[in-house]
Amino acid sequence: MSPSLTIRPAQPADLAEISRLHARVFGPGRFARSAYRVREGKGHISRFCLVACLGNDIIASIRNTEIAIGGKSGAVLLGPVAVDGDHRSLGLGSKLIIAALDAARTGGARLVVLVGDSPYYGRFGFNVVPMGQIVFPGPVNPQRILACELAPNALGDYRGLVVAEPPAGKLG
Repeated sequence: MSPSLTIRPAQPADLAEISRLHARVFGPGRFARSAYRVREGKGHISRFCLVACLGNDIIASIRNTEIAIGGKSGAVLLGPVAVDGDHRSLGLGSKLIIAALDAARTGGARLVVLVGDSPYYGRFGFNVVPMGQIVFPGPVNPQRILACELAPNALGDYRGLVVAEPPAGKLG
């Protein structure tokens, strides 16, 4: 009998295994990524972070950070999404993105943003943000800033710099 696949909220005890997964998937350059820079010093796990487990082993994760954009709360930064190389054919990235969007919507977020490829993330409802409307710390190609509105016309309410908010509930 093979172990079952489950997607569940990430817990502080998962952090070491998530960090090892990110090191394998992204290498040392991961710390230069925008999501890491936004999250610096603000905690590692939010109420919207998820892991995919095969039995007791974490084989994929999605980090989601509660953010303010231009001082306005109610948004989430999605990513990174990491899937172990031996399990990439299971569609875990898509499953985690869908689950993360559902968690953010249920949790009261109005907008989810990320830095990524429009052809991939467009199928989940992400669209390119108008140039200069949302700004990340550090160098980011503005054509790769994408947003998914969880509330009608939410994008129009957000303009400015992305800053991590303290994690709600002190998860880690």
